[in-house]
Amino acid sequence: MTVDDDLWSAIGDPTRRRMLDLLLAGGGGTATTLAEELPVTRQAIAKHLGVLDRAGLVRAAPEGRERRYRIDDVQLARAVAQLASVGSEWDARLQRIKRIAEAIQRSQQD
Repeated sequence: MTVDDDLWSAIGDPTRRRMLDLLLAGGGGTATTLAEELPVTRQAIAKHLGVLDRAGLVRAAPEGRERRYRIDDVQLARAVAQLASVGSEWDARLQRIKRIAEAIQRSQQD
């Protein structure tokens, strides 16, 4: 599985991760409703939503004078799969490092 840099960049920001949490919990939201929950301006929220939209994590639909954002379940599942894959790769790397360190330690004790 290849890593999608735009996706990782989008979820790398703590404000955007919190926005995803809020959208998941509330079944969606607007820039205004998200701004009520976060310590940033509505304009900053709109910019963050743009990043999430470009990464495919959210989809927007008109709702009155605003746009309502919802999580794209397929892209979110893809993000989760990528996180799990990278986690497994790092687990394997750390196990190799541990085995090397243990071998070095044993050779120094002999």
